[in-house]
Amino acid sequence: MRSSILTVCLVAALTAAAGCSRDAATPAADSTPPAATPEAKVNDTAAAADRDEHSYAQPDLVRIDDLALQLAVDFASKTLTGSATYTLDWADPKANQLVLDSRDLKIEKVVGERADGKWVDLKFALADADKTLGSKLTIDVPERSKRVRVSYVTSPGASGLQWLEPSMTEGKKTPFMFSQSQQIHARSWVPLQDTPSVRFTYTAHVTGPKDAMVLMSADNDPKAARDGDYSFKMPQKIPSYLLAIAAGDLVFQPISNRAGVWAEPSMVKKAATEFADTEKMMETTEQLYGPYRWERYDILVLPPSFPYGGMENPRLTFATPTVIVGDKSLVSLVAHELAHSWSGNLVTFSSSKDGWLNEGFTSYVENRIVEALYGKERSDMENVIGRNELAAEFKTIDPKLQALALKPGTLKDPDEASSATVYTKGAWFLQFLEQRYGREVFDPFLRGYFDHFAFQSIPTTKFVEYAKANLLAKHPGKVSEAELEEWIYGPGIPKTAPATQSPRFDAVDAARKAWTEAGTLPDKALTAKWSTQEWVHFIEGMPETLKVEQLSALDAAYRFTGTPNGEIAQRWYPLAVRSGYRQADQAIAAFLQKIGRRKLIMPTYGELVKTPEGLKLAEDTFAKAKPGYHPITTASVEAVIAKAKSAPQAAAK
Repeated sequence: MRSSILTVCLVAALTAAAGCSRDAATPAADSTPPAATPEAKVNDTAAAADRDEHSYAQPDLVRIDDLALQLAVDFASKTLTGSATYTLDWADPKANQLVLDSRDLKIEKVVGERADGKWVDLKFALADADKTLGSKLTIDVPERSKRVRVSYVTSPGASGLQWLEPSMTEGKKTPFMFSQSQQIHARSWVPLQDTPSVRFTYTAHVTGPKDAMVLMSADNDPKAARDGDYSFKMPQKIPSYLLAIAAGDLVFQPISNRAGVWAEPSMVKKAATEFADTEKMMETTEQLYGPYRWERYDILVLPPSFPYGGMENPRLTFATPTVIVGDKSLVSLVAHELAHSWSGNLVTFSSSKDGWLNEGFTSYVENRIVEALYGKERSDMENVIGRNELAAEFKTIDPKLQALALKPGTLKDPDEASSATVYTKGAWFLQFLEQRYGREVFDPFLRGYFDHFAFQSIPTTKFVEYAKANLLAKHPGKVSEAELEEWIYGPGIPKTAPATQSPRFDAVDAARKAWTEAGTLPDKALTAKWSTQEWVHFIEGMPETLKVEQLSALDAAYRFTGTPNGEIAQRWYPLAVRSGYRQADQAIAAFLQKIGRRKLIMPTYGELVKTPEGLKLAEDTFAKAKPGYHPITTASVEAVIAKAKSAPQAAAK
């Protein structure tokens, strides 16, 4: 997933995870428990470190092997109604309960299939809701049924679903619905073992209005009739966060025989043109890391309210329209989400404590794709931008969040992870290994890693074991165990990190310096050739504030205010707010009302709330924008505004 660099500031502190494993058996009153052996203590410690603290599920006792969904999409009530049937693998012969994660679900009925094929009612209990984890759903299964079915209804405010009125879509005629299950939002629309450590196959039968095309992270047929009745199958095992659904006025445009674009009719051709290199990206990645194992790779372009850049739902990447700028300068997002087909979807982190196994690997692979297709200059520029953002973020976040592998209890809410750590530091670490060993060694190692752990969910400890056996031991003297562990378990960036230089950014730096020191604007012959990355670097390197007349001069020359390029707007508007450039207020409000992608809008909200007049603009704008925001985005903005409003009161105390 392409996320926000500000996710660490998302929401206020949330309650810690509740118990995720079965309680130990109580010893008899007159017995003395045997002393644990050193080996047992080590194993217990490792098991605790690898446990997913953000799920109530008990996969060591019973696991979901297959999921069958029956769902009805109701735009009027903004709900999904139906059932989830689980085929179960009972791992513990004494277990007779199934524990599921849920959030704001109305559980109507639970039944289990007896050995004779008859379905009988099962007792269940839905615990009080935890703010972070939702409600623990405990089902008594005395006969250890092979299949259990839960009938339920979602809430109109489900955190993992967004319902859009027609006015909030591109076409303005048909309502739209889409899901966002990562990190732990799948439980808001399906009761599940909502942990990446559990993988399952799934099928789905979905009904809805005949004017709405329904798609899922499964075998979507580009030629499917729009008739309100749809069936899906996902034969490869996936974790819950990769469950996805969307419904709306969607049409298909092919890119190749195995890739294409779904979007609203007015957007589909533009998107297909922007993403025309998708097949080349697939071929490039296959040459490096082995075959694409998911049959089709399609892209669904969502309305601008989608809270992320992209989401790597297998077979159907969800993408923001904000990357469609007409010059392919932002299609590294597609490279990133495609790369997840190897790093994340194929080999998956087993809990959010190990998020870098998904995002760090994917960011590294993304950069290799960009280099192969668009040149090393482009990939170097994107590396520099990411590392500049990391440097800024690491100045403010807890050092404990700067480790790639987090200790249990560090991450209260998985949405609070540091993007700079899991994306940029993770990729930087892999580049460190690549440079130490050389691509002739590292590329086959990475391909072997994807093959070895294919369709598995693993913790960081498994990667460390594999790297020590297949890199360090086979090629001694290149990287020490101490260096490996400093990267993975230590805060900050080690001094051994390889530097990336960008001659094109050097030219941008020189142009910016000439302007800030002498007032000489860069020559138009130079800036006419600048890419989005160069403009981003030009703005990011500006002083913390500028004079209003300086901003006016830049605006007159380059028309930053009102830019349709979200990456430029993300940098320009916070600078304008800090500098008191009120001429941009109207454009800022329009931008914040149109776009729901957190990465692009949260920096501006963050600056607005620092002054009374800015806070008022933020509140007024948010009131208008909120109906079109995803619940995840809404929570982010509400947290920033609430914190700003409480700050004077806290100071007074």
